[in-house]
Amino acid sequence: MERTLVLLKPDCVQRRLMGRIISRFEDKGLNIIAMKMIRVTQELARKHYAEHVQKAWYPSLEEFITSGPVVAMVVEGPEAIRVVRDMVGATNGLNATPGTIRGDFGCSRQMNLVHASDGPESAARELAIFFREEELCPYTPTIQSWLRAKDE
Repeated sequence: MERTLVLLKPDCVQRRLMGRIISRFEDKGLNIIAMKMIRVTQELARKHYAEHVQKAWYPSLEEFITSGPVVAMVVEGPEAIRVVRDMVGATNGLNATPGTIRGDFGCSRQMNLVHASDGPESAARELAIFFREEELCPYTPTIQSWLRAKDE
């Protein structure tokens, strides 16, 4: 099992797409083992986007991510990082494949609805920024035997 951070960004919340997007992850068979709505502060934004803080476009990113509430989630499942990234689609909604979250709902590079960790190292770092270990509620769904074979 692998864990990844997913953020439903302010545009997702404002457009009232949270439930539709959460349903996609659940429909795929992924587990949401922690979830909370928060306001991203400037300090939290700088910690989360540390590798981008010095870039010329960072101020507009910080302004956007702090502009309204976000929903932070820990999503768990086999190959969860890759699976979630595939489901989310290309960064720019105009370039994202139909059927992906950004392909179906997005039309912007910055207002792209969802953040998803891009690898194991970033997932571990980002999860630790947004969640404490005691906030996680791992579980095995009763339908597990109907989602994948025992040897998968």
